[in-house]
Amino acid sequence: MHNFHFIFLKKEVMHFGRKEYRYTLRNKILALHLLTNFIFWLTIDFISVTMGSGKNKKTLTGGIRIMKKNFTTKEMTLCALFTVLIAVGAFIKIPVPVVPFTLQFLFTMMAGLLLGGRLGALSVGLYAVLGLAGLPIFAEGGGFWYVLKPSFGYIIGFVLGSYVTGRMTEHYKKLTFGKVLAANLAGLAIVYGMGMVYYYIISNFVIDTPIGLWPLFLYCFLLAVPGDICLCFLAAGLAKRLRPAISNM
Repeated sequence: MHNFHFIFLKKEVMHFGRKEYRYTLRNKILALHLLTNFIFWLTIDFISVTMGSGKNKKTLTGGIRIMKKNFTTKEMTLCALFTVLIAVGAFIKIPVPVVPFTLQFLFTMMAGLLLGGRLGALSVGLYAVLGLAGLPIFAEGGGFWYVLKPSFGYIIGFVLGSYVTGRMTEHYKKLTFGKVLAANLAGLAIVYGMGMVYYYIISNFVIDTPIGLWPLFLYCFLLAVPGDICLCFLAAGLAKRLRPAISNM
């Protein structure tokens, strides 16, 4: 009887502990989303002011008017949403043998495929700005010092890859699996190309931890790329189904 009561209380405690953890995680995601929206609007306003001309360039209100002509509320919301998804995706790890991979690359691809090249790159770029500003949303923390990490090149590659993937598919009225997959693989090549070049330069010429070309190719490409190739196929299937729904929103 006592044993049964102990097991029951143990399950109850574990149950409430799990609910409390989920509640905390949900609050963190919500707070990150609100902060992302705030910084997004601030960034948009800065860009609009600097890109304005004449009298509009001199005033904050004029800058906002210019940007509202280019971005709808829906586009801004989706852009901020993908910034959050990319941040969360960095911490969702798929435990496969040898080299586990995260869902971050999937969300950077989806940003380009669903939002287009310009907005997709902007959402990924905003993620990079948030991380460099100090938010711990990169895989190993955050802060401006992250530019000295060899792996930061992949984040730069995410921005470029999202733009190229989006530009390759945004003008298609009807997406086909093959066209989307080709765009995803092109984006993948850009991410890994940029990531490996940056890794080599930082390791060999900045932080003095030399790495040869073969170890670089082995650990930064051969062992890591299979999971991301699978994500390319997954993103192609998801984009084909989701883009019509988002276009009709």
